[in-house]
Amino acid sequence: MHLMFLHGPVAAGKYTVAKELAVLTGFELYHNHVVVDEVLKQHSFGTPGFIAERDRLWREFFGRFPGSGRENIIFTFNPENTVPQIFIDWLFAEMARRGVRLSSIAVTASEAVIEARIALKQRAQFRKLTDVALYRQLRDSGAFSTPVIPRTDLCIDTGALEPAEAARQIAEHFRRH
Repeated sequence: MHLMFLHGPVAAGKYTVAKELAVLTGFELYHNHVVVDEVLKQHSFGTPGFIAERDRLWREFFGRFPGSGRENIIFTFNPENTVPQIFIDWLFAEMARRGVRLSSIAVTASEAVIEARIALKQRAQFRKLTDVALYRQLRDSGAFSTPVIPRTDLCIDTGALEPAEAARQIAEHFRRH
């Protein structure tokens, strides 16, 4: 039972690397936008209703893990201040309590790489942030400073690695450790 928790800033390449990692490992990919997009159908982003419903759905999903045919999962996550710290703390503690190996992987890139990726048109189809000026405003106001991830086991710079190579390095690292 293994949860690979890929976290990092907007446009760092978490989903792209996670897709490659899923192919290499056979792990199921659980992209955070599955829940976010569903909740956005009923609530505006960041509203109390949005936060509560997203939290409920994430906890419901992870509350069934492992189980329901799910033994190994990759979860992508962008720390941002509408996610309560208590959810992240619960996730790390609950997985440990259930005997699930949680591998925490920071997916990073330089600000120049992130800003170039934010401007890519393909991001719009996933309802992702596509406005560089808004990104800068949010970043500078500390919107991505919380929640704090309790630990990071591996850091991957996607500005220096192609997605397939980043995934290969992640898979290899966790085979050895």
